[in-house]
Amino acid sequence: MKIAITGGTGFIGRHLAERYPGDEVVSISRRTGFEIDDVDGLTVAFQGCEVVAHCAGINRELPGEGQTYERIHVQGTAAVVEAARRAGVKKILLLSFLRARPDCGSPYHESKWTAEELVRTSGLDHTILKAGMIYGRGDHLVDHLSHTVQTIPVFGTVGLREKPIRPVPVAELVDVLVAAADGRMSRETVVVTGAEELLLSEAVRRVARVVGRRVLVVPLPVGGIRMLAGVWERTMTVPLVARSQARMLAEGVAEPWGVVTEVPADLAPRAPFDEEAIRASLPAPGGFGWRDLRCVRGRAVENRKPRDLLAE
Repeated sequence: MKIAITGGTGFIGRHLAERYPGDEVVSISRRTGFEIDDVDGLTVAFQGCEVVAHCAGINRELPGEGQTYERIHVQGTAAVVEAARRAGVKKILLLSFLRARPDCGSPYHESKWTAEELVRTSGLDHTILKAGMIYGRGDHLVDHLSHTVQTIPVFGTVGLREKPIRPVPVAELVDVLVAAADGRMSRETVVVTGAEELLLSEAVRRVARVVGRRVLVVPLPVGGIRMLAGVWERTMTVPLVARSQARMLAEGVAEPWGVVTEVPADLAPRAPFDEEAIRASLPAPGGFGWRDLRCVRGRAVENRKPRDLLAE
């Protein structure tokens, strides 16, 4: 089976591509010469593909680089749907966010919901995955938590009263994507969350123990975290927390929004967020430094690229 993967060089896309022989994968990304809203280009790329896995997405906007929620999530999904029709693709898989919904005041959530609706009403066979916090080698969760606790001994959680998270290993999320590509979960919106529910503060402590650091976890007001997120977005190549992520964490990343189907029992994530899983996901040791600042972006010393914490 030939599959096209948008966001094919990103965190989720790379892991999904590894499940297929190289000659059966068409990787769609800016790095491979494609623009997500180019219908004609996508149509050519999708020729001969039975399935399109639409994994492209962003968790912060960079308008100067054309990276906006409207362009990537909405216009990009509309282009993917139209190109799939033209190319005769049999099924679209859409990776969305657990709590994507309309009219909530968050451009991220709303644009992801619009993308879901575009796929649902496309007339094409599809599976929509409403996924939560995803982790694994090359992620943003364990990556940033480990770098943070190796930089400073204090970590601020989002909100004076924490909401739970349910991290899901990328390998288990990809299991669901592969099953959907094989024809399962047809025309369903499926929720994918991790087997273990915990607080972000506990996740921080577990990562700190694995990297051999002590950390003081303190609750911070949501408004304060959002202000810091704005600063981090402007100054860091990969912000410690983006404003959209602060919103997500403030309301919790454990329960889906809307009418969803539970993932089939044989595909339900089972792995806990334990020492073994954390160790397997760790990046190279070290804390944040001047190389992580946007002012040096584009230099040869830059060694981390934008990644997404919660879905893509």
